[in-house]
Amino acid sequence: MERLITIGLRKSHRIRIDSQIKKGSDLMNSHIPPEVVYSSGQTNIGALFHQRVAAHPDHIAVVEGSRVLTYNQLEDRSNRLAHLMMDLGLGKGDRVGLLARNCAEYVEVELAAAKAGTIVAALNWRLGNRELRHCVQLVEPKMIIVQPEFVATLDRLELPDSQRIEMGEAYENRLAYLPSEYPVQDTDPEDGMVILYTSGTTGLPKGALISHRAMLARAMCFASEMEIPVGDNFIAWPPFYHMASTDQSLATLLRGGTVYVVDGYLPERIVEILETVTTRFLILMPGMVGPFVEYLNAHDVKPKGVAIVGAMADLVPREDIAAVTRFFNAPYLNTFGATETGLPPATGSLIAVGVAPTSFSKRQSAFCEVRLVDPDDNDVPVGAPGEVAVRGPTVFSGYWNADDVNKQDFRGGWFHMGDVMRRNADGTLDYVDRLKYMIKSGGENIYPAEIEQVLLNDNRITKAVVVKQPDKKWGEVPVVFIVSQDSTLTVEGIENICKKDLSSYKRPKAVYFIEEEDLPRSTTGKIQRHELENRLK
Repeated sequence: MERLITIGLRKSHRIRIDSQIKKGSDLMNSHIPPEVVYSSGQTNIGALFHQRVAAHPDHIAVVEGSRVLTYNQLEDRSNRLAHLMMDLGLGKGDRVGLLARNCAEYVEVELAAAKAGTIVAALNWRLGNRELRHCVQLVEPKMIIVQPEFVATLDRLELPDSQRIEMGEAYENRLAYLPSEYPVQDTDPEDGMVILYTSGTTGLPKGALISHRAMLARAMCFASEMEIPVGDNFIAWPPFYHMASTDQSLATLLRGGTVYVVDGYLPERIVEILETVTTRFLILMPGMVGPFVEYLNAHDVKPKGVAIVGAMADLVPREDIAAVTRFFNAPYLNTFGATETGLPPATGSLIAVGVAPTSFSKRQSAFCEVRLVDPDDNDVPVGAPGEVAVRGPTVFSGYWNADDVNKQDFRGGWFHMGDVMRRNADGTLDYVDRLKYMIKSGGENIYPAEIEQVLLNDNRITKAVVVKQPDKKWGEVPVVFIVSQDSTLTVEGIENICKKDLSSYKRPKAVYFIEEEDLPRSTTGKIQRHELENRLK
């Protein structure tokens, strides 16, 4: 029988995936309805966490500073919050906006939504007003849960009315009077669970819908590919609005481990944890590896035990990789994943202790298929660059309310990542570039189009071209070339325009004024960004 799975939950948002229930001859010769067999193979993140609690209710689930939640307590709180969502009229597929720094509540909101059948839209509090307004309006949340410090931010956005719950005393009081029983809901693994935002070539963030199926598969990949022990600890210091903390924290909780929540890169707190507990994987991001090594050496840190460190090796200075692996006596993780795909398609290879690598060739992840294709979607030969097309259980369910983008990116039944790689004779993969120009700065993706649009809104600017420049600390940073006929426009003026509508990490780190005729162009008139990059050397 054919079963149509629709993803996105509203007709205007959906992409369609055909899923077939396999008809084995033995099954068909029996009198068991195929849909019953299909149902027995389904589960969801809320149900799996609920089952995990029964295994060890008193084990520590989440630690945030002096605050400690056992599995039983996290179950209780997330159950109550799930009931609150349902009592307030939120149904299956409704969105819950979450605007908060890293905190224990972040985990319980995600688990509560998983139990209630709603979808958490993880909002980036670092965004400027224009970007944040877009992210909220895109998903049309029926409820927004917000930390007190961001209430004024929400007010400035002048959004349509929605139910708002402020963390703190009122939040706690509401939970106290709600049922603590696990809410049994009919949640399909293909139902959406979390929306994580990722920048797009159109200049504004896109909402990537992660299903229960994908989140479960990511947890299994995390455990398998990196040999994570049952009950291991994870330090969630990257922001939860990115996959780095959300994916791995949920994976840790599904396997009985403890999540140590840290509000960003706070070396003192991270070190305090490292000297207390062991962890298989310590995630480190470009931009903080060098300073972290300096801090470790300056404070005579004695970690209890770390087995693997790092992420995104391509963007980290090679000597920093060698130094941090020497300090922990642990190899560096050479990653290539994405919000849309999780750790796959090429995360898992390790850079040996003390090595300043000359190559960043990566091993293809298990549990995914990878093709490298040309512009006509034909496979390229070994050694030739091609766009990465991937399929497998970790892949997301499409961008929210972006039918045209989904049609293009999921063509042929494969997700086309927009990244270009080259397969080597030994099967490893080398990263080449973005199919469409992108800047990777300290773990954040920056698209020039977004910065250029903000600048071009000022009528004094005729042309703005953003390119990437290598940076020892951040890997890459944006810089901008400006064409203007207004002689009064200054570097400070450009910086002020950017401060108004762009997050700090997206603001150009240098401004160059240039004449229109000096912009390098191809024979078809397109500006050649790489030529501008060469002028910076």
